[in-house]
Amino acid sequence: MLLANKQVAIVGGGPGGLTLARLLQLKGVNVKVYERDMDKDARLVGSPLDMHEGSGMAALIKAGLLDEFKKNFRPGADKKIIVNEQAVIQFSDHDTKPVEDFGNAAFHPEIDRGPLRNILLDSLQPGTILWNRHFISLEAAGEGWQLRFKNADPAYADIVIAADGANSRIRPYLTDARPFYTGITMLEGNVHNAEKSVPAIYTLLNGGKLMAFGNEKNLLMGLKANGDLTFYATFKPAANWAASSGLEYSDNKQMLAWFRETYTGWSNAWYQLFEKASTPFIPRPITCMPLDQSWIPLPNLTMIGDAAHVMPPFAGEGANMAMLDALELSEYLTTDRYPNIREAIAAFENSMRKRAAVAARQSLNNGERMHSANALEQMLKIFS
Repeated sequence: MLLANKQVAIVGGGPGGLTLARLLQLKGVNVKVYERDMDKDARLVGSPLDMHEGSGMAALIKAGLLDEFKKNFRPGADKKIIVNEQAVIQFSDHDTKPVEDFGNAAFHPEIDRGPLRNILLDSLQPGTILWNRHFISLEAAGEGWQLRFKNADPAYADIVIAADGANSRIRPYLTDARPFYTGITMLEGNVHNAEKSVPAIYTLLNGGKLMAFGNEKNLLMGLKANGDLTFYATFKPAANWAASSGLEYSDNKQMLAWFRETYTGWSNAWYQLFEKASTPFIPRPITCMPLDQSWIPLPNLTMIGDAAHVMPPFAGEGANMAMLDALELSEYLTTDRYPNIREAIAAFENSMRKRAAVAARQSLNNGERMHSANALEQMLKIFS
């Protein structure tokens, strides 16, 4: 096997990195995961993830974790409601969506980020993940790499795999290509105990997800298993808006005033989100890697997930692509089809880039559609 007697280092303990570690360990590979979070209980923000057949679900099945996933996913959380800016329902699949049907390509089961991480962590051998490892740099060392960290001793690996997200510090060792701003920014807010804090919106959600469209702007939201609500105000400002807006993101009154001014004509039914949100709000400029990117493959370094191909979230493909990357890379590195690791990595990267470019194009198109002048009509056509 290509990885026999090799030490593999995965930098980043998100869904992609942990899935890869699990799959490699099932093949008998020596692997360590270096994660900058202090411990497994670090708070995971963001909306739940929906797993897609053929990508995220395929990786979980290959990892032998389908039964654990079924114990932890959230039945009904993939149900959708579409409303206009006045919070009037235009579409709902709550009464028509079929029951959970694993193996059906149209079924995208949802799971919170914390439970998914725990499933993956619990599947790893003790000592696999090293917490509080803030990666700084790589230095060539023989045929491998010396990894240096801000707050821990260096570590050696024969092969390094970057799974450290959109702001990867390893990516520049492979390519100078940078992500571009898509023209869309998401402002994230979180509301604790939504049933008590924002009862009207909690009732409207009815345990599922909601999308509101109007005036080239969106509100997107969903509940977590613990009853908290994550919402995103998505709109099209200048690329430097997050840094230059002058907003105090920890001031609910100021953020509500911003919403009222920016989302002109939207119902005051949405105001409670901004009044009750825990702070700070988090502005997230949405970026995407060039769809035609390429780089020269190395024999001891590669990358997966957002580190390799960050894309907009408007097709729900980010985590799914990362987990599919993990599945494919684990197979390329443990097959006997290639004479050496470099050729295995080269074949994987070529396949990954083509596949990710298709998903990114879909995500970009969806983003434009969702922020167009007739977004509501277009989205109703799609879901109807």
